[in-house]
Amino acid sequence: MKFARIFVGILFIFSGFIKLNDPIGFSYKLQEYFSPEVLGLDFLSPFALVIAILICVFELVLGIMLLIGYLPKFTMWSLLLMIIFFTFLTFYSAYFNKVTDCGCFGDAIPLTPWQSFTKDLILLVFILILFFNKKMITPVFVPASHRWIIFLSYMLCFLYAYYVLMHLPVIDFRPYKVGNNIPELRDIPEGAATDVFEYHWKFNVEGEEEVVVTDGSYPQHEGEFIEVDTKMIEEGYVPPIHDFQVLDDGEDITAEILEADKVLLIVAYDLNLTEKQGYEAIKSLEREAKSKGYEVLGLTASGDVLKSQIKEEFGLDFPFYQTDATALKTVVRANPGILVLEQGTITQKKHYSDASSIKL
Repeated sequence: MKFARIFVGILFIFSGFIKLNDPIGFSYKLQEYFSPEVLGLDFLSPFALVIAILICVFELVLGIMLLIGYLPKFTMWSLLLMIIFFTFLTFYSAYFNKVTDCGCFGDAIPLTPWQSFTKDLILLVFILILFFNKKMITPVFVPASHRWIIFLSYMLCFLYAYYVLMHLPVIDFRPYKVGNNIPELRDIPEGAATDVFEYHWKFNVEGEEEVVVTDGSYPQHEGEFIEVDTKMIEEGYVPPIHDFQVLDDGEDITAEILEADKVLLIVAYDLNLTEKQGYEAIKSLEREAKSKGYEVLGLTASGDVLKSQIKEEFGLDFPFYQTDATALKTVVRANPGILVLEQGTITQKKHYSDASSIKL
């Protein structure tokens, strides 16, 4: 009973904090769930960030409430309803292969859909044990202090969320963190495992459909060939960075950028949604960078019209190249965000509000 209480409480605090450290990343995951292909709740997508913050804060504070024994009835009902909902969601994702990573622990501990479902089942068992023994959840500390602890917890959570939104996640679990070399993380090591496929060949033999399974070669089989279905049975090695590609009018210039000695990157995955107040500081930074021999360029998934508009509006004198929006969302949790590269190594990464702290 004591172990279950500590285990569930700490896990909820950890899970809530990891996601609260990167609420924008969690909001992207919620948008996946809200999409028409998954839950069909697309009308909630504009509110994904607010929902993400509320879920993270509530999850974290629920863990604290359980550990200190505050409002055990409310706490246990909240935990039970939350874990039932998440268990359904992870099962749905796993069974129908809708979302490949539930985002339960953000980028810190990526889990497959079935791993997420298993984790939620284990949590459900522990929470049920606690639920049917609510009377044994005795308070820790003086009960009069509980309200102040919970109030302070809420305030600190919202302050932390505000801080990471106005700057960047305090702890960066993504492959684009400062100090990482992008070319090295794009490489596939020699001898790395490759994808393993099964091929299901269908033949019509005297009116009967027969299936022959091979590892790829066309089978010698009597009858008329109908079709072949391919199924991946084992995924090969996937490098930490596998979708970073920079295009200039369709030409791949990724290697050229990553080999340059000094590059100032302005990352804005969507210029239609970009925070325009950030470009005044970027304009000043551009001038300083060019005077010190930096190559300055922008990366976006937006089209030429928006690129021209933003350059003209703020007098920007650097080109915007094309990169996949999902990759750019992973690079930096700001729109725009700023990176300094030295031969492909990320030496600095900042939110646009911290542009003045970039040292060139």
